[in-house]
Amino acid sequence: MDRIIIINAEKVGDLSVCLTFNDNTKQTIDVGDFIRRHPHPQYNKYLDPRKFSRFTLENGNIVWGKNWDLIFPVEQLYSGTIV
Repeated sequence: MDRIIIINAEKVGDLSVCLTFNDNTKQTIDVGDFIRRHPHPQYNKYLDPRKFSRFTLENGNIVWGKNWDLIFPVEQLYSGTIV
């Protein structure tokens, strides 16, 4: 396998997602925890569950916002820890 990418993302809980990677690994990530630890006007709006649920998969990654307001390295998501 050349590189790890996200092939599916499902919202599980208000601010968590379950990600499936192209090697069938699954990780559940609490994005809300990251936002609370790193408050920033660009991120804080995604504490609203309605806005949070509007993520998309682009280029093998999960992103929020038209201009990729919130995005994480796939390697961190794969390991289950975003910093």
